[in-house]
Amino acid sequence: MTPNESIEVLGARAHNLKNIDVKIPRDKLVVITGLSGSGKSSLAFDTIYAEGQRRYIETFSAYARQFLGGLERPDVDKIDGLSPVIAIEQKTTNKSPRSTVGTITEIYDFLRLLYARVADAYSYHSNEKMVSYSDEQIKELILKDFEGEKTLILAPVVKSRKGHYRELFEQIAKQGFTKVRVDGEILEIVKGMKVDRYKTHDIEIVVDRLIINSSQEKRLEETIKTAMYAGDGVLMVMKFKEKNARYFSRALMCPTSGISYPLPEPNSFSFNSPKGACPKCNGLGNVAEIELKKIIPDRSISIKEGGIIPLGKQQKTWIFKQIETIANAYQFDLKDPIAKIPDTAMDIILNGGKDQIEVKAKVAGVTKNYQIDFEGIVSFIKNQHQNTDSKSIQRWAKDFMKEVTCNKCEGSRLRKESLYFKIDGYDLGILTSMDIKELGDWFSKIDHKLSPKQKIIGSEIIKEIKTRIQFLLDVGLDYLTLNRTSKSLSGGEAQRIRLATQIGSQLVGVLYILDEPSIGLHQRDNEKLINSLEQLRDVGNSVLVVEHDKDIMERADHIIDIGPGAGVHGGQIVSEGNYDLFAQVETLTADYLTGRKQIEVPAKRREGNGKELILKGASGNNLKNVTAHFPLGKLICVTGVSGSGKSTLINGTLYPILNAHIYNGVKKPHPYKSIEGMEHIDKIIDIDQSPIGRTPRSNPATYTKTFDEIRSLFAKTPEAMIRGYKPGRFSFNVKGGRCETCEGGGMRVIEMNFLPDVHVACETCQGKRFNRETLEIRYKGKSISDVLEMTINQGVDFFDQIPKIHRKIKTIKEVGLGYITLGQQSTTLSGGEAQRIKLAAELSKRDTGNTFYILDEPTTGLHFEDIRVLMDVIQKLVDKGNSVLVIEHNMDVIKLADHIIDIGPEGGKGGGKIICKGTPEEIAKHKKSHTAQFLKKEL
Repeated sequence: MTPNESIEVLGARAHNLKNIDVKIPRDKLVVITGLSGSGKSSLAFDTIYAEGQRRYIETFSAYARQFLGGLERPDVDKIDGLSPVIAIEQKTTNKSPRSTVGTITEIYDFLRLLYARVADAYSYHSNEKMVSYSDEQIKELILKDFEGEKTLILAPVVKSRKGHYRELFEQIAKQGFTKVRVDGEILEIVKGMKVDRYKTHDIEIVVDRLIINSSQEKRLEETIKTAMYAGDGVLMVMKFKEKNARYFSRALMCPTSGISYPLPEPNSFSFNSPKGACPKCNGLGNVAEIELKKIIPDRSISIKEGGIIPLGKQQKTWIFKQIETIANAYQFDLKDPIAKIPDTAMDIILNGGKDQIEVKAKVAGVTKNYQIDFEGIVSFIKNQHQNTDSKSIQRWAKDFMKEVTCNKCEGSRLRKESLYFKIDGYDLGILTSMDIKELGDWFSKIDHKLSPKQKIIGSEIIKEIKTRIQFLLDVGLDYLTLNRTSKSLSGGEAQRIRLATQIGSQLVGVLYILDEPSIGLHQRDNEKLINSLEQLRDVGNSVLVVEHDKDIMERADHIIDIGPGAGVHGGQIVSEGNYDLFAQVETLTADYLTGRKQIEVPAKRREGNGKELILKGASGNNLKNVTAHFPLGKLICVTGVSGSGKSTLINGTLYPILNAHIYNGVKKPHPYKSIEGMEHIDKIIDIDQSPIGRTPRSNPATYTKTFDEIRSLFAKTPEAMIRGYKPGRFSFNVKGGRCETCEGGGMRVIEMNFLPDVHVACETCQGKRFNRETLEIRYKGKSISDVLEMTINQGVDFFDQIPKIHRKIKTIKEVGLGYITLGQQSTTLSGGEAQRIKLAAELSKRDTGNTFYILDEPTTGLHFEDIRVLMDVIQKLVDKGNSVLVIEHNMDVIKLADHIIDIGPEGGKGGGKIICKGTPEEIAKHKKSHTAQFLKKEL
């Protein structure tokens, strides 16, 4: 290859890369593959992307760079032929509740512009079309409609408001007007004039009285100007001695009721701007409401015994004195169960009240006055939630609240006026709640519904929206809605949205690096994704994909396999070339691709233990009143295309129900009718997709809680007991045992102003993290620092006598991570490694034989070989009698299941039904299921 046809990387040594040289062809679709942890991301992200970023930042002045924080030069000798780099990773979505699919893809910004320029406004009073006129049009209309009539021209100044308006009348008189119309009656303005301040009034200034004809045209023009000035853009015209007036306005206005809207701007439709956001929920679509059940969970307990949770048990505080006053006034005792307290008294305790109550004493017939002025517990919690700056108080208040859809905007996030701007009868709230497929259909028909003027204004905007919708459809996201919050998206979805946005930007000559874009995608949609990647390549970009998916490798122009093992055993290039060349070489990846090696299908499926969980009538999100049977003692796999409702059924409905039953969890499940069979389960473990804590101080030993046990072990050695060391002495996060120069980090950061910060090993402890005294304590000849340096494989042998530690690290070894060290920083773990450490932490918990495990796409970031190892661990759990439920798209996992539940048939509104269930062999025969078509090939 000539130099500009390839990106040449020489001497890459980031993380575990072994000084490798590699040429990556430009303007091609290149896949980097290999075992999880072999160094794929180290090459793609930590070397090529990091260097591209650094070169971009180098172009800024030294002054600007000191604000950006320089980027370290990756550990590589040189990279040639590098073009601008854009990385599309999984973890870069915004967690703000204000970020939605519409805002990320920018479709919402175009929709706002479209509605501001093209939509028709309707009155929320009468549903009539709003009108606005120029002064010239108003003059023409008055001349035409009131020809020869004796008329009054009025300027409205007060509409349905209370007050005496004395100053207003004085002001009107000073401006030279002599008459006003108050509540339909024309009056002369007199000195000191005022109206009843407790009634609502309508007040208009009488600007002129005249007979309308063409000779009065000049006078009429002046009158309109004056009336518009006095009436703030609105005037009224009425025939003499008649009651009904006609409104004319420069702004948008309802012709009958006279209510007016300001002229629309794009931010009138933004839920992040005060002009467009619903005033009740501030544009979030949800409001926090007090849940009484959380304040008083048990009505049989008395207030004295702590029946009102926020108050706790009775103490000598002002609040309890107030409640005692209420108790005396309403004649009950704080020792009575809450259920027996009168409702009126309970209402004051919860919602507050100001009352003076007279109570007759029983003996002498004397009356006693009680003065009650109490804020109320509910009001107090609400105030604390809204008005405090303290995060901990907000968390405390949140414990008694639940999120509910805002009843004012019904979840659309926009204010009432904004929702009465419509195109073809549809407001913006309706459009954002359609799924992308529906929205695409609506826009394809919209051209015939617009007037010629609207077409001219809207054509460019509609074109932009249509192309962006098409890109989303191309990457298989037809089931999302624009109002879906970005924090509810899975990693793969977020990544494909960014991919669609990038295809939309139509850049050329860029190097795109993608991290496993096929996660969470059903095999059916893989084709769409590959087409999108090829589209990016064909425009003239280089596309570099870190991927384990067979289909993508088959279609790639060039494959680079990194290995041969993972971690310290990897970091070399095992083979490279196009798919046919690549498949001939004897490597682990090629063996799986060609079928020389494969994950074996079990000879027979498990029968289970005959018991089952039955969830009836689940109807959250898009589920259509589903009844699901989960046979226990089996490996169950829930499948279906993306967006079909798998997560809603399992993570959103089943898990919260079981968690509340076994551990009193408080997360509210999606709506369902009933559940049976919970008595057959005594433990529930849910392993979701959230990443493990990625800080330099977190490592496999701390995450799996093994380090606590190791510290206790060191504290029990004779030498430590003589010195009086406690387990805390062996922690690198607290003062005492750690090296204070680097505060237990093992590294020191040297700030270099406008150059990147440099990390050097701490000169006091030489990177060992602890001080000299701590390192003198040894167990089997090893110090605490030596233990953190051990690989998991060494640790399993070293701690074989200590069951608590041995069990936890043995699980890490079993999921295929024997090569990482106990103290390896979590920030240096790959996605697949972090996922498996999390699995190991959960799987090492003692199982009861009746444990129910839920795993959400556990194969994220895993190579074929890693999947084989992981499935062995999971099969062992099921063999012990536990039930494991996996949500998965990967055919290698699906074919191993004992029982499959396939949800679909499509995503979004076209999904939410169980299409078929049974063993993989039974499913494969099914005609309608998308999963069946791909499963057939595997079996």
